[in-house]
Amino acid sequence: MGFFSRIKSTSELALVIDIGSSSVGASLFWMQSTGIPKIIFSMREPITLEEDLTIDRFMFFTIKSLNMIVSKICMTGIGRPSKIFCVLSSPWYASQTRVVKLEKNASFIFTEKLADSLIQKEVSLFKEEYAVKDSHPENKIRPIELKNMKTILNGYDTPKPINQKAKSLEMTIFASVSQEEILQKIEETVNRHFHTKEIRFSSFVMSSFTVARDMFVNQDNFLLINIGGEVTDISMIKKEIIQESVSYPAGRNFIIRSVAKSLGITLPEAKSLLSLYKDGHMEGNGDSKAENVINDIKTKWLKKFQESLSNLTNDISIPATIFITVDEDLFQFFSDIIKTEQFNQYTLTESKFRLIFLSTEALHGIATFEGDTIRDPFLIIEAIYINRFLR
Repeated sequence: MGFFSRIKSTSELALVIDIGSSSVGASLFWMQSTGIPKIIFSMREPITLEEDLTIDRFMFFTIKSLNMIVSKICMTGIGRPSKIFCVLSSPWYASQTRVVKLEKNASFIFTEKLADSLIQKEVSLFKEEYAVKDSHPENKIRPIELKNMKTILNGYDTPKPINQKAKSLEMTIFASVSQEEILQKIEETVNRHFHTKEIRFSSFVMSSFTVARDMFVNQDNFLLINIGGEVTDISMIKKEIIQESVSYPAGRNFIIRSVAKSLGITLPEAKSLLSLYKDGHMEGNGDSKAENVINDIKTKWLKKFQESLSNLTNDISIPATIFITVDEDLFQFFSDIIKTEQFNQYTLTESKFRLIFLSTEALHGIATFEGDTIRDPFLIIEAIYINRFLR
């Protein structure tokens, strides 16, 4: 499928809100029939970082940042978006790839009704499993995303399966869910400023997977890594399907908190030290203790990464191509960790690692901007995905 397929002839103003674990961002953009969104306004607001993370405080500060973002966008006077989208990163959603199988002695016709019934059954099972795993079965769960990534009829990949006859069926489905409480707070906050009938939710992993897959058409197998503030997500893609995803609670803020705790300093001081380290300004200034602490924390992050990757797959090898989304100032910091020889001792890769940072430079040409609008790679990825699939 070509990258610029599935386009429509109309243009309309849309708002995408990116809710991560260290900041909230938003863009106003024109969804265009060229397949290339035109971003006319972008901004990002950090989420207050605290020494001790609790879910209630974390949600409070996230909604506070969201409210500031939406209020400022409303005050710009640019215009009222006809559609509003909200893209969630971990830990605000959970996802799973599920395989649905059906086999009968007599031939049957694959219809949208049949597909929907099978998908809804799997989603119900996923919701039950997620509630139990979350240890809060009383929490209401809402599906936010359902994608049929591949359909196989009679053992053959069938890109256009509707109304086809078959005796056996296999569908690979990507589903994501979120807690109703979280979604309602987001909706209430946005609706205070933009009175809208619907906010469409989706996951960042699906957005980034789709853009990476379609931009780099020769990459059927790859790893997708998103390093957020609180969480790192790893997804393995094989044959253009998200096979499995894992998450672990160690992102940018894990490094900052660990430095602060180890050296007995404040979080702002730890941020400054990390900045000095990654920019190469720490060597030779006599602060060997801080440098040793950060090196030790990098080793701990790597260990968590290795453990998560080993839990991701039982395959003999993992893809060598890695697409990374992370704040630009920390790309080199984390890519250096991943490329260390120590990591190669724990995994069998197809070849030498090839790390691709989904930066504004890598995304050049597939989105346009008005004036000096901020180039935010997360929002660019989401606008591209929405322009193509969620119109």
